[in-house]
This record gives sequence, structure tokens and C-alpha cells, in this order.
Amino acid sequence: MPAERWRQDFPIDWQEDDYVTRRQFAGFLTLISGGLFLGTALLGIRDWWRRTFIPPARVLRVASVGEVPVGSAKLFAYPNADDRCLLIRTAPETFVAYNQACTHLACPVTYRRGARELYCPCHEGYFALDDGRPLSGPPKRPLPRVLLSVRGDGVWATGVIES
Repeated sequence: MPAERWRQDFPIDWQEDDYVTRRQFAGFLTLISGGLFLGTALLGIRDWWRRTFIPPARVLRVASVGEVPVGSAKLFAYPNADDRCLLIRTAPETFVAYNQACTHLACPVTYRRGARELYCPCHEGYFALDDGRPLSGPPKRPLPRVLLSVRGDGVWATGVIES
């Protein structure tokens, strides 16, 4: 008599199969939970360390006043070379700047001139141009704002406000 079809598709010898006991399963869950807890704790400690022990931000010239026309934006790096930021001129005498990383999953935020808002294309997140607060989408925290100072013909970054 030929073997049943399912035995051909799933040739498992049940007598040699290893069973997982409740104790082994609980040990595995404890190990995984401990790893997740440790990872989360390390991220929290890193964030606390950055807020507590980071030296004051340096002052950096990011653009000249004439370099950024009203209603346009310019990319720059501040306070480190890896921190991408957007400088936006909203009015003849008004500049705003934000870190370009979305507060949801760090996708790059872009400036939408017609809508006067900042947009994250990854998950349809929108931020207010005036203060960087989230308007819609998954982001719950505002964008980190770069403090600016206009001196003479230059626009200077003087610090970052994390929310």
C-alpha cells in the first residue's frame, strides 16, 4: 500500500521529534524578555547621557541672508556633520530651522512651500512650519528646533531645543 500523500509532503518521524517542555519555553521567554529590557534600558541611558553631558552647541554660520530667498529652504549640518537640518525663510526678516529627521522613525522631512508645512513622506507625517509641532500622521513629538541668530549678513545657528 502506498504511503499517504501527507506523509510524503511532511516526512516527520514523530518518535524522534523533540518536545519543548514548559520549563524550556519559559526560560526562552525570560531570555528574550531580558534582552528586550536591556536594549530599551541602554537606549534610555544613552538618551539621558546625551541630554546631561553634551557640551554646549557651537555657533555656526549656516547661510548669508541673501542666499535663501523668501519661501525657500537650505540644507545644512548642525551641531554635528551627521545632523541634517533645514533652514527656511518664511518672511523677509524671519528664518526658522529644524532638524530634518522625523521624530517618528527618522525619515528625512522636506519643506512644502505651497502648504507652508514640513512633510515626512515615509508615513505621511506633517509638521507646523512655525514651531515644528506635529499636525497629523504618526509623529507625536515636535521636530527639534535649531536656534538662529541673524547678525549682519549672516544667519547663525546657536543651539538646538529638543522637545
